[in-house]
Amino acid sequence: MAKLHQPPVQELYAMILSHVQERISLSPDEQQFFCSLLKARQLLPRQYLVQEGEICRFESYVCRGLLRSFYLDREGNDHTLHFAMEDWWISDSASFIRQLPASRHVVALEPSIVLQLDKPSLELLYKEVPAFERFWRILHENATIAQDQRILNSITMTGAERYAEFLQKYPGIAARMPQKYIASYLGISSVFLSRIRGGVRKK
Repeated sequence: MAKLHQPPVQELYAMILSHVQERISLSPDEQQFFCSLLKARQLLPRQYLVQEGEICRFESYVCRGLLRSFYLDREGNDHTLHFAMEDWWISDSASFIRQLPASRHVVALEPSIVLQLDKPSLELLYKEVPAFERFWRILHENATIAQDQRILNSITMTGAERYAEFLQKYPGIAARMPQKYIASYLGISSVFLSRIRGGVRKK
């Protein structure tokens, strides 16, 4: 499959700056400094952003495409942990923050373009533009809330209810991500998800 056409880098910068400035305010000089720390990377489908056992070196903002993080257990079973589409961030946070071997894989499902920020650059950003401390706190707070809700849903909702909420929360994603990965993310089997989807189509 051919590579995704990469827009001009200034267009990529405009995307991430819009994302950031929804949460914090930056002066023109701060915007320029932030962009100077970013590196663009293209990924082909099935190309890894992070592999288990290596150290996650970057926080990655998705400009184009779709990525998935997953864990392989000892029996070789694949467990989808997270996914990230346009205007989302993805990494192995524990590996990135502590600079320890990653516990998961992060792979592209589509041709993708990400803007990456490494840990030394992030530390420099905190020093030079303190507002970014607040930006990452907001991201991490939202991620924690979402993760807590996902755990609660797994306890209180049926598989069908979790799938319905997934479709409502992420409209269009079902057409982009294979059914087996959605089933894994929801904690149900692909066969059961097929039955759920069959029931939805009959209504």
